[in-house]
Amino acid sequence: MTLMALDALTVRRGTRPVLDGVTLRVDEGEFVGLLGPNGAGKTSLLRGALGLLPIGGHSSLAALAPGARARAAAFLPQGREIAWPVSVETLVALGRAPHGAADPGHPAVALALARMGLDGYRGRIATALSGGEQARVLIARALAQETPLLIADEPVAGLDPEAQIRAMQVFAGLAGEGRAVIASIHDLGLAARHCSRLILLHRGRLAADGTPREVLTEVRLAEVFGIRGFHAETPDGPVFQPLGVIR
Repeated sequence: MTLMALDALTVRRGTRPVLDGVTLRVDEGEFVGLLGPNGAGKTSLLRGALGLLPIGGHSSLAALAPGARARAAAFLPQGREIAWPVSVETLVALGRAPHGAADPGHPAVALALARMGLDGYRGRIATALSGGEQARVLIARALAQETPLLIADEPVAGLDPEAQIRAMQVFAGLAGEGRAVIASIHDLGLAARHCSRLILLHRGRLAADGTPREVLTEVRLAEVFGIRGFHAETPDGPVFQPLGVIR
């Protein structure tokens, strides 16, 4: 089942398109990594798909009424500011609001905390946590929303290695349960290792769409990122490592 469909999606800044005619689908069971250099249009794609920016073309999510959209897709933006000094469990429970009540006792809240390794943080004040801990709490809030699709903008940026891997494993686990995740990711190694599919944007356009092996080719790495890299299949799974700048 398709959970997000974009048809010729375009986002403009003034008269200039920052996202230009992107067409794609995200289906159940996929963990999609959205890649591209800074300014490639990744955030514009995610926000445009949700109707948070004016768009040309069509997005199946943007066409929904706000309540239905909040039950169809959870959104984790880049910004990680927590405005109020509430407890962690209260903040995570806000993810339940689209379903009618932000109940800290709901099983989805407990599951989200456990998935992000936050069981011992329930009563702590969210604004008193470190930046990385706050980021994990906000991921847990999105998980507690229990939507078929999770849309995340740089969800693992700034996390320590253990937290990055845990989050990527959680996202892959959601896909394994039949849900779907699309996340913008700058760490190509994490994306190659954990994502089932990669979408590569370059100058606002779709440059590639396929498996990590199909997308992270020598030619595309050079053309889009100006780098060379190493890719290998190991007993522990795929490994990708950027090696150097070529321009």
